[in-house]
Amino acid sequence: MVTDELFAATPPIEWRVEPGLIDYDSAVEAMEERVAAVRAGNAPELIWLVEHPALYTAGTSADPADLMAPDRFPVIKTGRGGQYTYHGPGQRVAYVMLDLNRRGKDVRAFVAGLEAWIIQTLDRFNVRGERREDRVGVWVQRPEKASPVPGTIAEDKIAAIGIRVRQWVSFHGISINVEPDLEHFSGIVPCGVSEHGVTSLVDLGLPVAMDDLDLALKAEAEQLFGPLHSV
Repeated sequence: MVTDELFAATPPIEWRVEPGLIDYDSAVEAMEERVAAVRAGNAPELIWLVEHPALYTAGTSADPADLMAPDRFPVIKTGRGGQYTYHGPGQRVAYVMLDLNRRGKDVRAFVAGLEAWIIQTLDRFNVRGERREDRVGVWVQRPEKASPVPGTIAEDKIAAIGIRVRQWVSFHGISINVEPDLEHFSGIVPCGVSEHGVTSLVDLGLPVAMDDLDLALKAEAEQLFGPLHSV
């Protein structure tokens, strides 16, 4: 459940949209530095929007059996929670560095807030994103597709969540598929879920550009987390 505590009376959160593609290791290094500065009170909170070159990341719960094409793209072990995921051009990654000391110290509520952020953003494009108790991320129903599970409606994953919290400051965050090459997901079992597929806004027939998504993400972030300051 999302709580009002996530919307804290704090200085504005910095909002940064990184141009071009950024190396994953460089992004993690930058996050590490920013988290330490936020924790020390030397920098404001930050939401950082990026795109990465094509790669697979292995979270702390990754099962090696779920990496089916280890030589296809770089495979990077990362400290975020979760299993294997794909990042690449056409996917918006939002790294969220918020001080949960001032936002309730409730990791479950924070994850629910990230889910709500994704779902409310998708709603601006008339896409109904849904949570699932037994699966991480945000899902959309695909009644036009055959379901691999008899008697159920097919579902595809459109967004992923993977975070880490250090001394109550968050980092890593979310990813939303705008127009990535969906075939690239075939080299892994995304987040350990093999019974369902992966989709994107463009795959759903919506001509959404990255800038469109960014505007929607920013508007909904302000509603959930507080005022933003573009840098």
